[in-house]
Amino acid sequence: MVRCGRSSPARSSNPPNHNQQSANAISIGGSKEGRILLVDPKPNKGNLIVKLMRDSEHPSQYLSGIFEPLQEETPPQPNLLVKEYLPEGLNGEFLMIHWYDGDGMVHGLRIKNGKATYVSRYVRTSRLKQEEYFGGAKFLKVLFGLFTGRMHFLRSIFKVLDISYGWGTSNFNLTYHNGELLALGENDKPYVLRILEDGDLETVGMLDYGKRLEHPFTAHPKIDPFTDVYLWESTHSTLYYTYRVISKDGFMHDPVPITLLEPTMMHDFAITENFTIFMDLPLKFRPKCKFSHLMQQRKLALVLFPKRWFELPSCFVFHTANALEDGDEVVLITCRLENTDSMSIAYSISNPFDYKSQLYELRFNMKNGLASQKKLSLSSVEFHRVNENHIGRKQRFVYTTIIGKQAGIIKFDLHAEPLLGRQNFEVGGNIEGIFNLERGKFCGDTVFVSLNVIDAKTMSPDPVAVVELPHVPFGFHFYFATEQLQAQTKF
Repeated sequence: MVRCGRSSPARSSNPPNHNQQSANAISIGGSKEGRILLVDPKPNKGNLIVKLMRDSEHPSQYLSGIFEPLQEETPPQPNLLVKEYLPEGLNGEFLMIHWYDGDGMVHGLRIKNGKATYVSRYVRTSRLKQEEYFGGAKFLKVLFGLFTGRMHFLRSIFKVLDISYGWGTSNFNLTYHNGELLALGENDKPYVLRILEDGDLETVGMLDYGKRLEHPFTAHPKIDPFTDVYLWESTHSTLYYTYRVISKDGFMHDPVPITLLEPTMMHDFAITENFTIFMDLPLKFRPKCKFSHLMQQRKLALVLFPKRWFELPSCFVFHTANALEDGDEVVLITCRLENTDSMSIAYSISNPFDYKSQLYELRFNMKNGLASQKKLSLSSVEFHRVNENHIGRKQRFVYTTIIGKQAGIIKFDLHAEPLLGRQNFEVGGNIEGIFNLERGKFCGDTVFVSLNVIDAKTMSPDPVAVVELPHVPFGFHFYFATEQLQAQTKF
């Protein structure tokens, strides 16, 4: 099903639209005092259960090779080698956080006046502080078995591990809102980071919005570019999504639950000017399954909040590119994944070129209740981006990463018709341009080992600049914190 519609939770029983700000909201939420927690866990080293903890002596396949994390932080390394010239005015910090199971490490590339500085720092989570105390990895991993999960539960019950501050790694995504750089993980609250003048990074603390946030935070919140209102959802082992709005002054409104038939995995969502789109996907959390259960015959359900349901053929969606309103229709641009085997991390590592995700346009008619879909690309593309000044509004171009033997970045023109009869990605039809990577290089949202600055308008095969980097593990998501954003930081 697909559910569509958008209104916002409020501080009173009469919820306003998320794009509307009340004087009451602004007067309450302006202060940061009491919103950020200093994380000080109290683990117990003396308990015998510690001896039953399994340490990772040998790196697994998703923590080795291109995924191998750094063991040590890197203090600011200035004056990196730059080929060609970094554009004038491109000043800020390019940030990447690496994936899934490793403790969250943020890699930063400080760009200022044509020069580049590299730094890497761990997010100082409660989990990291406790594992430093024990001298090794002691917490539950994302990819775990039933025994490991039960041991983690026992360790928390017997106070071996202090989970009062959560146990997440804050290693999924990064964003900026209300003068705060946030490191995000789906199984924890956000951590606030600070960018220092030399590009160095430090953890300020955990953000709980004055104790109003009592459960995990999404990895993909949305910021309305016209109102600066911050929207997010959370999915966890309950029968509902939690939808919340944070005003531009940083006040978190009351939650709005969206009821489901059973716990569902939803990694991303989308917004338009008047609607929020949630997906009731066929990937379900079930206690007796090792990780999750995919109901392959179940249709994709979407809700346009407030409370209008639609249905489309079964698939899974990791990330949405954008959504917009077009007359009587709400349009969602996203990638659909039908080859569900490739949703397994182990399978995707063993078969790295078998991830068949395609760009689609989904349309929902708000008058007659009908839904349709249109294929926009071959396999396989993911990690799409649009100009963030057009989030929730009409935009023409979408940039995606190519996943497979042909690695690179594609610029799609949504105003042009796709040419789908080809075997490989080529310029023409709705493909405005392709920036191909050298053999052996990969990208998530971006490129690692060397950072390529490309011309997004022309998609020239010749990069504007290339910055040589040390080994940086493969990662999914990045963020560019401009100097203008950093100037808004209030601490």
